[in-house]
Amino acid sequence: MPGLIGEDRFRAVAAAALDLQGVDGVEVLYTHEWGGLTRFANSVIHQSTFREDTGLRVRVVSRNRTGVASSNDFSEHGAREAAASAKEMAEVAAPDPLFPGLAPKAAVPPVDRFFEDTAESSPATRAETVSRLIEHCPAGFVAAGAFETAAAELGIANSEGQMCWSPGTMASLTTVMTGGEHGSGFAEAFSGSSAFIDPDALGARAADKAVRSQSPVALEPGTYPVVLEPAAVATLAGFLAYVGFGGRGYIEDRSCFSGKADEQVAAPAISIWDDGTDPRTLGAAFDFEGVPRQRVDLIKDGVFKEAVYDLRTAKQVGRTSTGHGLPAPNPEGPFPLNLFMQEGNATVEDMIKSTERGVLVTRFHYSNIVNPIESSITGMTRDGTFLIERGEIVGPVMNFRFTQSIIDALTSVSLVGRHAELASEFFFSSSRVPALKIEEFHFSGRSDH
Repeated sequence: MPGLIGEDRFRAVAAAALDLQGVDGVEVLYTHEWGGLTRFANSVIHQSTFREDTGLRVRVVSRNRTGVASSNDFSEHGAREAAASAKEMAEVAAPDPLFPGLAPKAAVPPVDRFFEDTAESSPATRAETVSRLIEHCPAGFVAAGAFETAAAELGIANSEGQMCWSPGTMASLTTVMTGGEHGSGFAEAFSGSSAFIDPDALGARAADKAVRSQSPVALEPGTYPVVLEPAAVATLAGFLAYVGFGGRGYIEDRSCFSGKADEQVAAPAISIWDDGTDPRTLGAAFDFEGVPRQRVDLIKDGVFKEAVYDLRTAKQVGRTSTGHGLPAPNPEGPFPLNLFMQEGNATVEDMIKSTERGVLVTRFHYSNIVNPIESSITGMTRDGTFLIERGEIVGPVMNFRFTQSIIDALTSVSLVGRHAELASEFFFSSSRVPALKIEEFHFSGRSDH
């Protein structure tokens, strides 16, 4: 079983690249990732895999020109060769008048996000966890899903004197149970430690939804009050981050928040921020340029405050980076990777009881952008969609296609859940979000199941 290569070894290898002569700057990005994945279907484990990857990405700056070279040879020789290749590319690249320079030396807040139980997880350990989950699958139903445990270390070093290194781990367990008359139930959990994932609770939750969602009835598409569980809210948060909170889109007037600073864009109960230093999230406390991550209040009490920035976009608007840079070269600009939404005081049961007629949504599936300026997305409900009448769940309904502006949905939020869950719409980011009750949500079509 592999383990941490460590900060000292990273420093030694990076020094070989940083020693490159005849250039204006050098940056070394180091990643070392390993982990296992156990898949199951028809209530049987059918695949167990393991992977490990170590990589260097060297960026060289010469006369306002940049070149980037990557290598899997994590050695002094490999670092020198990658630096030399990056230098060759920089010498023939076009000048970049907006190049902001490399990250200056700065202290990074200490975080502890490396759990040995996750980094050392074995196929047998994952199989035992999956087995416990499958035990909750009712007769006549089958369980499918995956249990992944992963570890990584990230390092950045540059010729400006910045040097940072951080290890971390992540575990995720996902299941869908199906059976009976079109019954389907979903449950998922993310954590930095596999010890914090409860397969019994997840199995029981998915089983309950699968049993209760049998024999769904058709409900006409239209606009309904909805109760969105955290997995569904994470879809809204993830897409809003992509179309709204990135600094490049914001300053180029391509964001749904461009020109809306200090304007009310959501219900007063909605506050969203990004904070890579919070112990409740995942990843490193610095970005892929080596800049310490800052907490950024994106929406506060329903008012849009600001976007996130990397070195390039910060230079364009005359401010400092917020620590949200992605690996160079990066045409997308900065992106918030550690979103939080403020909890409220309601339970999901409170939301259901307050609803005269509406829909409970467990999660969304196959979601895509329709109009980024309007924050409109489309997708399907899945694995637990229920009709609410007179404050009670009365039965399952066939899945819907939705087409909805995220900003409009957040504007009509009436209740916010008191408990937030860590979820992920995109594999490279996470959101800690509660359930929401939204008074107006548009279902544009209906599935046949």
